[in-house]
This record gives sequence, structure tokens and C-alpha cells, in this order.
Amino acid sequence: MKTAQRRILVGITLILITVWCTPCMADDTFEGVFRDAFYGGLVGGLVGAALLVFTDKPGDHLDYIGYGAAGGVLAGTAYGVARTSRAFAEVQDGKVQLAVPTIIPEYVPAGLKGEREVILTAEVIRGKF
Repeated sequence: MKTAQRRILVGITLILITVWCTPCMADDTFEGVFRDAFYGGLVGGLVGAALLVFTDKPGDHLDYIGYGAAGGVLAGTAYGVARTSRAFAEVQDGKVQLAVPTIIPEYVPAGLKGEREVILTAEVIRGKF
């Protein structure tokens, strides 16, 4: 019983930390993150239910649905936060807004043999001048 309470407490704590770290860029930011988390939970639950087909006694493994839904909520929340954030600091209409920067991969030529390198960039500040 204590392990179930600990798991619930850890899950709620992770969700609250993730939600509080979302940027305050627009009014519908929380709505988008919540929608992505909800859809992630639905898809994760479906994947967990689909995994029941591969077990000998599906009735003994119904917890797969819960684990899939929980993983889907966490993945959906992470996707929503990454989708809504753009730069660490953004100046818009004279106001500074802080957010988690999005990491953007870029492919550039590396050498003479046609090799390519991956360069990861993240916007630290963005503004219109």
C-alpha cells in the first residue's frame, strides 16, 4: 500500500513540476500542454491495452493499461512543454518572457568526403527590433 501511495505522490509531483516549468507566453499555453498530456494518456492506455494480447493471462496484467497511460501522460506533457517553448528569454511587446529553450538539430557538411555533422542549437534570446 505504501508503494502505491509513493508512486502516486511521485507522479503528482512530476506533473506539478512539469506544469510549473511551462512558459507563460500565451493564454492557451496551459491548455495546449494539458491537451497533449490528455491525448498522451489516451494513446498510452491504448498501447498498454494492446500489449495484453501478448500475455498468457491478460486478466493478470491489467496494470499494463495504467502504466501505459501514466507513461503517455508524462510523454504528452513533455511534448507539450517542448512544443510551446521557443527561447529562454523572448522580448515581445516590451515584455520579457522566460521559457525553456527548444533544442534544434542542424545537419552541416563536416569534411571533404561528404560527411555531415549534427549541431544542436538552442535559442537563448529572441526579439524583434
